[in-house]
Amino acid sequence: MKTFHDFYNNEVKLSFEDHPFEKEPKHVWVICRCDNQWLLTDHKDRGLEFPGGKVEDGETAEQAAIREVKEETGGIVNTLTYVGQYYVTGKGGNIAKNIYFALVDEVIKQPSYFETKGPVLLSKLPNQMDTNSKFSFMMKDAVLPTSLKQIKVLDEFD
Repeated sequence: MKTFHDFYNNEVKLSFEDHPFEKEPKHVWVICRCDNQWLLTDHKDRGLEFPGGKVEDGETAEQAAIREVKEETGGIVNTLTYVGQYYVTGKGGNIAKNIYFALVDEVIKQPSYFETKGPVLLSKLPNQMDTNSKFSFMMKDAVLPTSLKQIKVLDEFD
């Protein structure tokens, strides 16, 4: 388990074990690849980030992850792999979030992308996102780079 502070100085605990903080978390975050590119969404308020959101009543975290990718990017998930979970101890409450890695077959244009401006494909993620104002705060702490190292261990992509 790794413990650090996020962009807003909240304590974050990150683990790649099987649901170490909550068996049924209420939030998901999905690191996506499509056609050998990173598939992100452009959130209207926060900027570029991987899709994610809340688990709705009656759905599993996996179902929420697939739905969020489609809603925010138009992406159709082919494979979804559980990567880990993180727990944020925040000023407004605590949040447990599952991290997934998704391979997306295609991106379908939609009339609406909910709270986002739609899909963004990047061939490479920048090394210094913490100083790049285009990216959401969610991309600026240790969750993403540590998860990317774990995904390589899982041999999900080159």
